[in-house]
Amino acid sequence: MTTAVYPGSFDPITKGHLDILHTASEIFDKVIIAVARNSKKQGFVPIEDRVKLIKESVKDLPNVEVDFFEGLTINYAKQKGAKVLIRGLRAVSDFEYEMQLSQANSALASEIKTVFLTTKPKYNFISSSTIKEIFLNNGDISKFVPEPVNDYLQNRNKLFDN
Repeated sequence: MTTAVYPGSFDPITKGHLDILHTASEIFDKVIIAVARNSKKQGFVPIEDRVKLIKESVKDLPNVEVDFFEGLTINYAKQKGAKVLIRGLRAVSDFEYEMQLSQANSALASEIKTVFLTTKPKYNFISSSTIKEIFLNNGDISKFVPEPVNDYLQNRNKLFDN
């Protein structure tokens, strides 16, 4: 059984992330979507809420597990017995950073391979940063994020409007 880890901040998770996750779930026996916790940074969406929202968004994928971690991704992958790291590519501009990260991970644990997956073209421009910018400027993000994320953010916004 091949386990893959799909790490990221997913702050918030987008339909582009889910597109890559769907592809990974068709290729690998088990995929762990691993939310990275950085105790030095406050996220836009608290990590506990990100995990819940991702779980709601992937409930139709039986071979996907949602977890969170802190520290080096490669160490987390080793702890989980993963043989593969999934990295998503939207555009050529992502490639240089992702290649450097892949090579660093390979230097730390050559037995764990990195697989790059691309999203459908309709998701190429979507990033968590773009979602945050649109949302914070009262734009409609419903086309870009799964329904649980949209509902969560809209409800959170209502709390601040009162």
